[in-house]
Amino acid sequence: MANGGLTVVDGSTLRADDLRLPLPDGAVSGARLLQHAESEAAARLFGLSLPDPLRSAAFRRVAGGDARSFEEEVIDADSARRKVREYLLALADDLADDPLAISVLDGSALRVFLDDEDDFAMLAENLFTDLDVDDRGKLSKREIQDALVLMGVEMGVPTFSEHSYLFSNILRKHGAEGEQQLGQAQFAQLLQLILQDLADALAEKPVVVIQNLKVVNGSKIKKLLEHKELLHDEMDSMFGDWNAHGHGEGNMERLQGLLKAKGSKLGLPAAESNEAVALLYDQIFSEIKEEVIAGELTRDAFHVVVSDIMEKLVDQLEANPIFTDTGS
Repeated sequence: MANGGLTVVDGSTLRADDLRLPLPDGAVSGARLLQHAESEAAARLFGLSLPDPLRSAAFRRVAGGDARSFEEEVIDADSARRKVREYLLALADDLADDPLAISVLDGSALRVFLDDEDDFAMLAENLFTDLDVDDRGKLSKREIQDALVLMGVEMGVPTFSEHSYLFSNILRKHGAEGEQQLGQAQFAQLLQLILQDLADALAEKPVVVIQNLKVVNGSKIKKLLEHKELLHDEMDSMFGDWNAHGHGEGNMERLQGLLKAKGSKLGLPAAESNEAVALLYDQIFSEIKEEVIAGELTRDAFHVVVSDIMEKLVDQLEANPIFTDTGS
């Protein structure tokens, strides 16, 4: 699922039965099978190498808790296919609960700047100004690297330190090394050539970057709705709070406040600190008719109303996930 330049990895592509990569012939060690399973997962996820904690958790489920014995075990062909599927489904389950937000850098973001002369001229001017800290009107060729770092993933440039192999040939090809001084126009011309080659390289072999973002896609609410016993207990708790604070005039505001207070249990950030969440609540409650919650609600009627709100939250969040900075 793509959203505003971000792609949400929720594990859905890992659930397909057919394997994309051929299994090794004959029996194989558990360690070799794990490598194959990781390659199969990457093939379905834009070539993404998943975080170690995620892969380790999936491996533990497949290995049954005894990782060393599994790695040394010899696994026949039929069992190998089943184990690979178990690994993929374990990853899919974890990603469904806690999706990743990634950026697929395929050169398209760079093309946006390169295809518009005015946009590129402004970009080059801003980069030159930011780097020309001494206000000399000159930059060395090697400072083109600093310009690429400043652009960063947000503008479609991979992390320089982690993808130096991608940049080295391009920079060398255009002589973007050394201390030769460039004026602003020369700097812009060289930057344009480098970005064009970088866009071509990324189009041929995209780079995938995991963003430091928490994806709120309604999965926690959905699991609660599917777990009838937990849902019933949570509803009863909410109904108790509802009755304790009275009802009647202002029911709509009170119910919205009650759900906001339960936000963390629903996997939602605090509405007070996240504008997108506040807008989501406003949108959902704008669709509820006042008469539905007017007067004194019975327990069953309360359950129906709140369940409907939760289902609407899931629908909205699945279609338009909310992203929050994990560093905040």
